Amino acid sequence: MARLIAIDGLDGSGKNTQSALLADYLQNAGYTVRLLSFPTYKGSASSLVKLYLAGGLGAAPEDTGAYAASTFFACDRYVSYRNDWQKDYEKDDGVIIANRYTTANAVHQLSKLPRAQWEDFLAWLWDYEFDKLGLPAPDAVVYLEVIPQVAAGLIESRGQQKDIHEKNLSYLKKSYEAALFCSEKLGWKRIRCCQDGRMKSREEIFMARKGALQL
Repeated sequence: MARLIAIDGLDGSGKNTQSALLADYLQNAGYTVRLLSFPTYKGSASSLVKLYLAGGLGAAPEDTGAYAASTFFACDRYVSYRNDWQKDYEKDDGVIIANRYTTANAVHQLSKLPRAQWEDFLAWLWDYEFDKLGLPAPDAVVYLEVIPQVAAGLIESRGQQKDIHEKNLSYLKKSYEAALFCSEKLGWKRIRCCQDGRMKSREEIFMARKGALQL
């Protein structure tokens, strides 16, 4: 099987940039690399994701329960896997890099629940996506830690229309706490991307992430 690496973080944390930098680095090192990004926003498989993020089920993320919203994102991944990258994953070599994965459900949907329910939700999520749906579990997870206030500023600076996650600072803060819990509980490789309330350079973050993955 190919090695599957998931890169996750709050909105605005630089997941796209760091995923692309890692893909370029590995390709230059001679690896066969496949770069994925979730949600796919392609076709009918992501229709419920788009409806949810656009506020079609409620203006606040909490208007849609953690379990329901998780299924929207999981089904988008399932269709993508079956129709697109399953054959690449089942090869004996190569690396697949996922910009967001099941880990994003762990961060963003876990945050909707009381803390006493967090471990039960993670057990359900892992069983649902990796056992019930048969998606491959990541071999390594890198979490790009950006404090919520900095993430909110980076989101704002993009000047793009924001989804219901991105426009809600309270939700970003809850997701940040959930992510720290997941990192500790699940052994994610956490990269601190801020220093003195500001983002480090993409090169500094990449070198820290590269060292964490022992590449």
